Amino acid sequence: MNIVVKEELKAYIDPLTADEHEALERSILAEGCRDALVLWGDVLVDGHNRFGICQKHGLPFNTVQNTRFQSMEDVHLWMIEQHLGRRSVSDFQRGVLALRKRDILSARKQVEQAQLQRESDGTAEPADEAGEDSPPWEPAPKISRAELAREAKLSTSQVGMIERIHAQAAAEVVEAVKAGMISISAAAAVADLPEEEQRAAAAGGKDELKQAAKRVRESKRKTRAPKPEPESAEMDFEEANEDEIASRDAEVLAALEQLGEDAPALRRRVVALTRENDTLRAQLAHLRRQLETL
Repeated sequence: MNIVVKEELKAYIDPLTADEHEALERSILAEGCRDALVLWGDVLVDGHNRFGICQKHGLPFNTVQNTRFQSMEDVHLWMIEQHLGRRSVSDFQRGVLALRKRDILSARKQVEQAQLQRESDGTAEPADEAGEDSPPWEPAPKISRAELAREAKLSTSQVGMIERIHAQAAAEVVEAVKAGMISISAAAAVADLPEEEQRAAAAGGKDELKQAAKRVRESKRKTRAPKPEPESAEMDFEEANEDEIASRDAEVLAALEQLGEDAPALRRRVVALTRENDTLRAQLAHLRRQLETL
C-alpha cells in the first residue's frame, strides 16, 4: 500500500517529546501496533509516529479509511477533536487547537453566508465547479467563547490569554510556554511587550521571562490606578480585573482576525487603544453619576 505523508498534516499537531516518542516505540516493539492508522484515500491522517516506528523496524500495521471527510478542513477538524480529548495534550496546546477549530468554523460560516447571497442573487456556481473546501458540508455552528473554553477544558480567561499569545507573542515566547518554562498568564503578559523585548526576555531564560511578566503586570496596575483630582472627590469607578481584560482583548483580536489584520504591531496597538477607550468610558460614566447627584 502506498501511504502518502503530507508534512502539513504531520506538523498540524505539536510533535511528541523525545521521551514520549521513546515510550511509544518501546510499546510498539513489545506489543505491536495495536491502533489502526487512519487514512483519507492514500493520505495518512492519524498515526504518523506509529507509521514511522513501524517502517523503521519493519513491523506490520493495520489501516482504516475515514469516508466522512469531504475536504482538508474536515480532516483538520477531525484531528483537532481527537487531540482535544487526549490527556497528554497541555492546556496551551488545547487552547491553540480550540482556536483553530473556531477559525475553521468561522471561515465556513462566512463561505455559507456568501453562498446564500450568491444563490439569492442567482450567481451561484454549479456544485462541480466549487472549490475543495466549499459547501456542501454540515452547517457550521457558531461557537461562543464559553463553549470553546468548555471543549478545551479551560476557563474563558485562559482562552483569551492563549489567543493573545497566539496573536502577539514572539516565536521564542511561544516555545517557552509550550516547553512549560512559564505559565500561560505570564506568557500573555510578556506578549504585551515589543517583540524585541520579548526575544531578549526569552533569551534570558525562565527567570528573566518571569521578571518581564512581573514588570508588565506592575506597569498595568500603575496605569489603572485612579489619580486624585484637586478640589474634587477621588474617581471611584470600578476597575476591570485580569479575567475581564483578557476576555476583552480576546474579543478585539477575534474581530481583527475576521478583518484579516495580521500584523502583530497593529494588533498590539489596537488592543492598547481599546483598553484606553474602556478606561475612559468608565471614567465618563462615573462623572455622569456624580453630576446626577448634584
